[in-house]
Amino acid sequence: MALLEVEHLKKYFNVAAGTNHAVDDITLKIEKGHTMGVVGESGCGKSTLGRTIIRLHDATAGTVRLNGEDVTYSKGKDLRRLREKMQIIFQDPYASLNPRMRVHEIIGEPLITYGMKDKKQLEKRVRELMKEVGIPDEFYNRYPHQFSGGQRQRIGIARAIALNPRLIICDEPVSALDVSIQSQVLNLLKDLQEEYQLTYLFISHDLSVVNFIADRVCVMFLGTICELGPTEELYHKPLHPYTRFLLNAIPKADPRLRTEKKELLSGEIPSPVNPPSGCRFHTRCPYAKEICSRETPGCTEIGERKVFCHFPLR
Repeated sequence: MALLEVEHLKKYFNVAAGTNHAVDDITLKIEKGHTMGVVGESGCGKSTLGRTIIRLHDATAGTVRLNGEDVTYSKGKDLRRLREKMQIIFQDPYASLNPRMRVHEIIGEPLITYGMKDKKQLEKRVRELMKEVGIPDEFYNRYPHQFSGGQRQRIGIARAIALNPRLIICDEPVSALDVSIQSQVLNLLKDLQEEYQLTYLFISHDLSVVNFIADRVCVMFLGTICELGPTEELYHKPLHPYTRFLLNAIPKADPRLRTEKKELLSGEIPSPVNPPSGCRFHTRCPYAKEICSRETPGCTEIGERKVFCHFPLR
């Protein structure tokens, strides 16, 4: 059984211009101990999806189940118990830590919230967590402003794993860090996943990062899924035109490959307040035909891949 099951999840926001269809009918599963990467352009609904899954936003419709238990409509003690099993690592390590709290207070807060009252036991556990993520023991009483960005993100990771959760939403956890630090944090996340059997929903706009860490990839466009499948297959041969455009935009490390002509995406992203009819990508798709503007594409399964396109690339 999948650890996380998301079915027909929707999250709409009422805004001045109308209704923002931030997440619109998302269905996916993540197996225990695996990583699902979620990629797409800014504003496509990646972060809203993650936050809705762990109930930082209440869903407009649909269901989320964690290990078979309903998260979407749980309340009171049931929701509190489920929240212990779900955590999030935020994008901005500067904004996600309380500047008035010391490191040991930040990491220890979830432990206290969930019943650890013995001070010696608490201190021991906090120091263990600091060691796990590579924060020196002598920094126990420091404030967040005394740390670098990479160290702050390590503190956020220590806080996230404090309660031994089953699922962690990684909301662009390395995008605000220097490239030299990104690889260290990614390797730390992989090591922790192996040690604690963690399951990740890894949100990123950097396809190279997702290629490194994810087992499967979900490509989103304007609140919907374009394509979903194993990372290696999806990167080797994309089936949805949007996926191919995203992969074409990845910079090439080999200078000899930079002269190759590549199809790149053009045009403005449609508004999620007034999304196009039919396939939401049809206004930017060079392969679109009349049916694309009239009918929403269903799910076509090709092996382990799922693609939502009337004319999948072959």
